[in-house]
Amino acid sequence: MFAIPNVTTAPHRRTPQQLGWLGVLIMMTACNHTPQHRQSTYKSTGSIERLDPALDAILDTNATIEIIAEGFIWSEGPLWVESEHMLLFSDVPANTIYKWTEENGTEVYLQPSGYTGTEPSQSKEPGSNGLLLDRSGNLVLCQHGNRQMARMEAPLDRPATMFTTLANQYNGMRFSSPNDAVFNATGELFFTDPPYGLPAQNDEDPAKEIPFNGVYKVNPNGEAVLLTDSITRPNGIAFFPGEQTLLVASSDPDAANWYLLDAREAPTTPTLFYSAANEREGVKGLPDGLKITSNGTVFASGPGGIWIFNRDGRVLGKIKLEDAASNVALSADEKTIYITNHQQVLRVR
Repeated sequence: MFAIPNVTTAPHRRTPQQLGWLGVLIMMTACNHTPQHRQSTYKSTGSIERLDPALDAILDTNATIEIIAEGFIWSEGPLWVESEHMLLFSDVPANTIYKWTEENGTEVYLQPSGYTGTEPSQSKEPGSNGLLLDRSGNLVLCQHGNRQMARMEAPLDRPATMFTTLANQYNGMRFSSPNDAVFNATGELFFTDPPYGLPAQNDEDPAKEIPFNGVYKVNPNGEAVLLTDSITRPNGIAFFPGEQTLLVASSDPDAANWYLLDAREAPTTPTLFYSAANEREGVKGLPDGLKITSNGTVFASGPGGIWIFNRDGRVLGKIKLEDAASNVALSADEKTIYITNHQQVLRVR
């Protein structure tokens, strides 16, 4: 099914003059209660567990885990934008994308980010989730509330709530809540579609139209193609070097696994990369977002923090965290990791 291109805009916001003195007071109060502002030094958290000597070539023995921002509901979808020297990330329940820079700390970047309807959303997680850039440098969003993959129609340095639909349905049925995504070099878009953005957040939700949770490919002409429907809770997704193989996380508590998919076939059958099903006791988190470096090192959020694999599925070490980690981002030179960690955002250099 071809997605019908569509541009959506957020409802008009009133000016301070229209709001009156009370509105101005509310706006000023809100501005004073944004999450953490810039600091000269950062608190640290967590620890690094070294399970294989190969980790020493990847993560410095003196590396610290810095808390660079905090005060969110559920942070997700981190994206380092080198051209603007900024980190973007979603607060999914708050329907907001934040921007962090070393100079100015945390600022609201885009609001609303995932649900732009005029009626109140029934979803607990209506905002954007995964964020990425297309080949032209445009911001692409996994929009829970709008149930679509969308492109922001505005420059990165002047964000605006104007979106073009890239994909919103499969075989005439609406997606549930696109979660994470990745482009290949030819412009094909690959994404996961679990039910977490639906009001009930499960497969029995009356709003769910597709009877399974899928991994999809969107061709440049807008056609959505199903890669697999056999991963129960598909979540994070990334390519190994060469772009022939995808790594997909399953955030199902009963199948806490990572799977490999052949990106050249549709449909394709997942094969197990690693199972954390027996490694969840006493820690928070599940397989969720992930990134893969240019040499095939995997940084994947999972039980207890960030798991570090080589491309053969051997665990080299972990960035151990108390709260559940949702996703990671890499700097352009792959020397810095950014982690969305529940109410916080972390940095490891």
